[in-house]
Amino acid sequence: MKTIRLLPHRYKTIGWIILIPSVIIGAIALTGVAASSNMSINGHTFAFISGGILEDNAYFSVIRTDLLATILGVLVTTGSLLVAFSREKQEDEYIASLRLSSFQWAVLVSYTILLLCFLTIFGLPFLTAMAFNMFTVILLFIIRFNYLLYKSKHSDYEK
Repeated sequence: MKTIRLLPHRYKTIGWIILIPSVIIGAIALTGVAASSNMSINGHTFAFISGGILEDNAYFSVIRTDLLATILGVLVTTGSLLVAFSREKQEDEYIASLRLSSFQWAVLVSYTILLLCFLTIFGLPFLTAMAFNMFTVILLFIIRFNYLLYKSKHSDYEK
């Protein structure tokens, strides 16, 4: 079986260091728990396309916007990619099969969630749900893969 190229194991630690705080800060910012602290990072950035609901689109322009969601999205994506695609200390065919089954499970669950969103969420909340859904496959993969690794290590330890 041809193996997929993975990053060295040390990148997994870097990924966790990026991913965990980003997810926590993102959850706080998006749930409004810290609304009184006014979490935002306002700044100028280049945009290929920008606009609002009642505004015309602007193309290839510099805009002033809240960059918090953008920064958190980049950090969550970077951290999760580093975690998901870094080798384990002991990488073998069993780990590769866990990776494959975890990925298949994550895609199935993610698309089930997507179908439920299509059937039950409408209007602007649907766009928010789609934004979250961009991250579900890789985050579910990380959760499932690490759960199966944990379960496998503990079942071997008990034997």
